[in-house]
Amino acid sequence: MTISDAAILVVDDNEDNRYTLSQRLELEGYANMAMAKNGREAIDLLTARPFDLVLLDIMMPELNGFQVLERVKTDPVLRHIPVIMISALSELESVVRCIGLGADDYLPKPFNRVLLRARIGACLERKRLHDQEVTYLEEIERQRRRADRLLHAILPATAVTELEATDQVVPRRFDGVAVLFGDIVGFTAYCEEHPPEEVVSNLQLLVEAFEDFSARQGMEKIKTIGDAMLATANLLVPHEDPVMASVRLAFDLAEAARRNPAKWKMRAGIHLGPVVAGVVGRSKFSFDLWGDTVNVAARLANLESPAIHLSSAAWAQVADRCRGVCLGAVALKGKGPIVAYRCEDLARNASCAGIHEADLSAYSP
Repeated sequence: MTISDAAILVVDDNEDNRYTLSQRLELEGYANMAMAKNGREAIDLLTARPFDLVLLDIMMPELNGFQVLERVKTDPVLRHIPVIMISALSELESVVRCIGLGADDYLPKPFNRVLLRARIGACLERKRLHDQEVTYLEEIERQRRRADRLLHAILPATAVTELEATDQVVPRRFDGVAVLFGDIVGFTAYCEEHPPEEVVSNLQLLVEAFEDFSARQGMEKIKTIGDAMLATANLLVPHEDPVMASVRLAFDLAEAARRNPAKWKMRAGIHLGPVVAGVVGRSKFSFDLWGDTVNVAARLANLESPAIHLSSAAWAQVADRCRGVCLGAVALKGKGPIVAYRCEDLARNASCAGIHEADLSAYSP
C-alpha cells in the first residue's frame, strides 16, 4: 500500500476543519480521501467501501465520535481499520476515553504538519502489516485445506482422523475383512498400442467409477497401482454384508470397463479373512494392507480372464444370492490348492443394488 493508494476517511462536522485537514493530507501525498460531516455519514461510507484509516472528530451531531468509534471497533469487518481521533487540547480527557474504546491515536487541533505525518504514517504502516498478516494467514489456511484434501485422497477418513489427533496411525489386525482385487485384462498390451494421453484418459474414467462405486457399496478404496485396484469392506468402517458388497462392486467395475471407450474387460478376486492394515512412509504416506487374505484375493483375480473369482470362505457368504460354478481345488502361487468359485451373475433378489444406465453415463462415451 503506497501513500497515494491509502484510502482515508475524514469525519468532522466543521467544514473548515475538513477542508484544512484535506489540504494537509494532499500536501503529504494522500489523494484517495472521502469526507463525512457527521457520524451517520461516516458509518454509511465505512459499510459501503473499504478504508485504510479514519480521522474522527469527537463532538458531532447525529452520532458523536464515541458512538462511531464503538460501532467500528465492535464490528468484526471494520474493527481492524485504524482510527485517529481529532481533538482540541481541551478534549484530552475525551481522547483518553476514546483510546480506551480502541482508538489508535489522536491529532490535536490546530494540526501540526510533522505530527500529522508521523501519526498517520504509523497507523497506515500498522494497517499494512495487519493486511499482510491476514493475507499470509489466508494462504496458510488455503494450503492447509489443500493438504487436508490430499491427505483424504491418500488415506481413509478414519486413518486421517487418527493421524491428525496422534500424529500416527497404529497398525492393527482386522478380522472378517472382504478384500477385492481387480485389474484390466491385457492392459500392458493396450498401453503399447495406444497414445499415452488416451491410456491415461480412459484409465481415469475407470478409476473414477471405481471410487464412486466403492463408496456406494460402503467399501473403502485402498489404492490403485497401474491398472490394479484394491478395495475392502468391513475394515475401518463396519459393514453388514462385506462380501456381497464386493461382488456387486466387481460387477459394477466389469460393466464400467465394458462401457469405457477402451472397451476393456475386468477380472477380480474376492477373499474374506484377517488383514493387517497401517500407514507406511515418512515423506509420502501410504495406507496399505498385508496378509494372506490380500495375497489370495490377488491370486484369485488371475485364475481366468475375464472372470470374478471367490474363495470358499467368501462364497459361503453369498452362495444363496449369486449364481456361480465351483472350480474345485485350484493351485495358487505361494499358497497351494484352495477351493475357488467363479461368480457368473447375481440372483434376482440380489440385483437391486446393481448399477443402472444413468449411473455409468459419466464413465462412458
